[in-house]
Amino acid sequence: MIDLRLLREDPDRVRASQRARGEDVALVDALLSADERRRSSGVRFDELRAEQKALGKLIPKATGDEKAELLKKAGQLAADVKAADAERDAADAETQELLLRLGNLVHPDVPVGGEEDFVTLETHGTIRDFAAEGFEPKDHLELGQLLGAIDVERAAKVSGSRFYFLTGIGALLELALVNAAIAQATAAGFTPMLPPALVRPQAMAGTGFLGQAAQDVYHLDKDDLFLVGTSEVPLAAYHMDEIIDADRLPLRYAGFSPCFRREAGSHGKDTRGIFRVHQFDKVEMFSYVNPEESQEEHGRLLEWEKQWLSSLELPFRVIDVASGDLGASATRKFDCEAWIPTQGKYRELTSTSDCGEFQSRRLHIRARDGKTVRPLATLNGTLCAVPRTIVALLENHQMADGSVYVPKVLRPYLGGREVLEPVAK
Repeated sequence: MIDLRLLREDPDRVRASQRARGEDVALVDALLSADERRRSSGVRFDELRAEQKALGKLIPKATGDEKAELLKKAGQLAADVKAADAERDAADAETQELLLRLGNLVHPDVPVGGEEDFVTLETHGTIRDFAAEGFEPKDHLELGQLLGAIDVERAAKVSGSRFYFLTGIGALLELALVNAAIAQATAAGFTPMLPPALVRPQAMAGTGFLGQAAQDVYHLDKDDLFLVGTSEVPLAAYHMDEIIDADRLPLRYAGFSPCFRREAGSHGKDTRGIFRVHQFDKVEMFSYVNPEESQEEHGRLLEWEKQWLSSLELPFRVIDVASGDLGASATRKFDCEAWIPTQGKYRELTSTSDCGEFQSRRLHIRARDGKTVRPLATLNGTLCAVPRTIVALLENHQMADGSVYVPKVLRPYLGGREVLEPVAK
């Protein structure tokens, strides 16, 4: 959530942020009104309580009619205090409810617009000319079937659409990707983590995934637990309700976990293969830093993502995501999109978001620096979303006979294999 003081001091900035996100601007004025009622009702409650305490000191000293009058007044004050307390609680609850609906403030450098209004910041690698090489590229599913690596037909039988089995070399390829990604993250100073994939509502809400993203979240009603769509959620909630000594910052974690998404808003999109699925594994970077260092940390996370994709020898571009596509928690987001040959376009492989103090305020995570205690900043960055990375690897590194070149970074984790060969039918 944002700082209420900032809202009071510069409501136009918050309105502009809401407008840039394509969200309800009227929410800002409703929140200002609720906050004013919260504060005024709090003042009234304090005044009535002070009067009630003062009266309570007079009653024992009074006698006769004076005491009766004071007792009568005390009874009325008690009712007034109770009513003021209820009014204060109601106003506070309304303020908190509205505050939780408000997205993070959009960074001033973010391009304004919807999903297609991003700005390309840089491109890396060379897109292969398959026509010049004399063959038509196969898509990742056909390659995966040739290699004995992907089985979506049996997954559909077992679990339904948008599920998959990784088999044989496909399973080994996932393990190679995860181990290589964790090795890079560990070398960069991240603490490896295996977090839970089920979290309580306060963890999911605290990271901002029960707002506009709620339609994609799996909820277990019987247990009131949520399946995470990213290990960002348990990593963000890891220090929930804690005060961290500032000299421990930055704290950096690399979480590997299964991720679950309904993909409710993507009917008919990417239905072939394993690009958009309900369950997948991912290595996620997460940082806790001082707020004034968040933009610098954001740049570092992006560099680590670029290092990873470059080590996989993939052609990719970096985009500055537009305001309407940020998600509730991010103030700014960079995506790295790899070229997918059979789609003839770049598709998102990794993403890194600067969430500023938004999540730490909701999760009550603060840093202590001397006598000062304040919210810290949180940031996240995908290092390796496994199925999409496999899609990009198979399609970009395929050869005419259906075999696939293995980038050098993965070879130590694949028994030294330089090429993945089709299996005999």
